[in-house]
Amino acid sequence: MTENTNVSPGERLREALWGPDASARLQAALAAGTSPHPAYVAVLVERCQHEADFFVRDMLTWALTRQDRDLTVTRLLPELSSPSARARSQALHTMSKIGDRRTWPALRDDLLTDADVEVARAAWRTAAGLVPSGEEADLARKLVTQLGRGDADTQRSLSRAFAVLGDLVEPIVEAEIENADPAVDAHAAATLAIMADPETGFESAIAEAKRVVALRSAPAPGE
Repeated sequence: MTENTNVSPGERLREALWGPDASARLQAALAAGTSPHPAYVAVLVERCQHEADFFVRDMLTWALTRQDRDLTVTRLLPELSSPSARARSQALHTMSKIGDRRTWPALRDDLLTDADVEVARAAWRTAAGLVPSGEEADLARKLVTQLGRGDADTQRSLSRAFAVLGDLVEPIVEAEIENADPAVDAHAAATLAIMADPETGFESAIAEAKRVVALRSAPAPGE
């Protein structure tokens, strides 16, 4: 960021982050994280909902993790109710990186089922990492409603969230085997495979699960 003694640190950061060059914005976010300042928090959070460049967004999140935790979390929480899907997803992503369990009550059910897939994926990841001990099963019962949703990347994200929750929630996923919806059935089976062995590739797990579902639903010989 170009030094200008006539403006505040926050205003200097704002000027740099709203510039047209992504590389310059990346450097500005890096500088903000390298030398934290209370005035940076609101500017970094605001920029998250406007930033189109993935790498700059990732640096904005890193910069926020370097700021005062209480100040940052306080500023992030209202973003979860923003009409901007990018603001919601970036706030969730940043909260998952900060890992402050006090933010758990803010992870509402509507975030877990958000119509925007990036928001939902960020919510699953964040919730799985922050869920208090003893509440894993309740979270799992909410997450199983999302089985079968979206493309392979989306389904992989949900399976990983279940893997983080661990063996305790396995029966909740297992109950969705032979679900009337073949997509839910296959996703549940693939998720169980991932939970049993996190090194299992999702692509192979879901392919095998779909094969089993197809065989199960095929008519018996002679029918």
